[in-house]
Amino acid sequence: MEGLGSGALPHMKIAVNGESVHMHEAQTIAELIERYELPPRSILVEHNGLALHRHEWPNRALAEGDRIEFIRVVAGG
Repeated sequence: MEGLGSGALPHMKIAVNGESVHMHEAQTIAELIERYELPPRSILVEHNGLALHRHEWPNRALAEGDRIEFIRVVAGG
């Protein structure tokens, strides 16, 4: 079968900001942020209802059924 070699990434379904997406390009929160080209310094990330510190993003693995929320931080008054 094509694409199932040792380098093939798993295909999973997750929810990003309430929208169901099929993801195979990203394995971690950090990779997901990169995939969506989000500015890391101006977002907050919630993973399955828990807010994450920026230092957790590279080690937080994604799994089937995960719920990810990206929240933009906006300064102003």
